[in-house]
Amino acid sequence: MQEAPALIWINGAFGVGKTSVARHLASRYSKAWLFDPEQIGFLLRRLMPWTQQTDFQSLPAWRQMTVQAIRQALSDRPAQIPIVPMTLVEPAYFAEVVGELRRSGIAVHHFCLLASDAVLRRRIGWRIDRLASRRWALSNIARCGALTSAQFAIHIETDRRRISEIATEIAGLLPPALESGMR
Repeated sequence: MQEAPALIWINGAFGVGKTSVARHLASRYSKAWLFDPEQIGFLLRRLMPWTQQTDFQSLPAWRQMTVQAIRQALSDRPAQIPIVPMTLVEPAYFAEVVGELRRSGIAVHHFCLLASDAVLRRRIGWRIDRLASRRWALSNIARCGALTSAQFAIHIETDRRRISEIATEIAGLLPPALESGMR
């Protein structure tokens, strides 16, 4: 039995395949579900329309609500394993969100998916059908290069790899205590 509540955070550049890997990984765990903090950002944009042109992660409310929602979900269902596919590239925001979760006693298993710029551009072209979202993802490729720093480890290369291979690598890096949730 798992001693501390746990979650799996899948970080990486926009278009790297975080959500695809998270879905595949969630399908392998009977106690897992996707937790998408981007939905909190969308909600904040609707509630505070003046934030439309702002990266919602720069809103303290987004960071605080993300931490609180994860805590609440794990409090309500401590045996469940949220899988969080979310880009967090700003070191201060990463430290604030992931750091606060860890200080709360949550075991955050963080993985950062990496891909070359050329692969990211190709994947963004394939996967993102809304023009504004595609522009956002493409304009942030250079900024997401910061994800290669040690702060964002464990790094997983994704070029020329299948989603299932990446999910298998992540599963192999998880602690045995999470194996009880495997299907």
